Amino acid sequence: MSLSIWKSVDHYFNTLLINEDPALQHAVQNSQDAGLPAIQVAANQGKFLHLLAQIQGAKHILEIGTLGGYSTIWLARALPPNGKLISLEINPHHADIAAQNIAAAQLADRVEIQVGAALPSLEKLFDTHGTSFDFIFIDADKQNNLYYFEWALKLAHVGTVIVVDNVVRRGEVANPDNHEPDVEGVRQLTDYLSREPRISATALQTVGEKSYDGFILARVIA
Repeated sequence: MSLSIWKSVDHYFNTLLINEDPALQHAVQNSQDAGLPAIQVAANQGKFLHLLAQIQGAKHILEIGTLGGYSTIWLARALPPNGKLISLEINPHHADIAAQNIAAAQLADRVEIQVGAALPSLEKLFDTHGTSFDFIFIDADKQNNLYYFEWALKLAHVGTVIVVDNVVRRGEVANPDNHEPDVEGVRQLTDYLSREPRISATALQTVGEKSYDGFILARVIA
């Protein structure tokens, strides 16, 4: 199997089932024009997050890692009219572009972008919001995955769904000779989850236009 086949399959399903609208297309193009890295989730992954949040009935969503706001738009569209999404972004330029894209999607009233390092921001969120988040998406630097997840668990309640992106690392997560910080960050989180009785979790591998990767899907059960 090859990347060209994965891309063609993604194109087939995306064309029939997703049909990105101008706001999402603008978010991708505006981010590219502003020099942001093209590492946002793929269209089918964005729709998957959207459906998960809808199935969850999420009213309060937390996103760790905004980038250009592409996944933010997908998630915010899953909220009810009185719902709220808070997204954390360390890079002010990325946050500015994301704010433009979210405003263009007419979602500024549902989304709050907080600029700064995620760990201090998460501590402040706990003080102000407590355990109010129904759905949490972690898509930031992988070295801190464990710490982000520990804070996510503090901000969650029984039933909260937590998704962690980019955990397969093109298969390197299972390579014992690879000790890159991002790979080790995924392993630390996975080891933690294997011992955490409050969480039920699984990991799924994905292939597509974003090559070979995967995500962890977790639910707070106690």
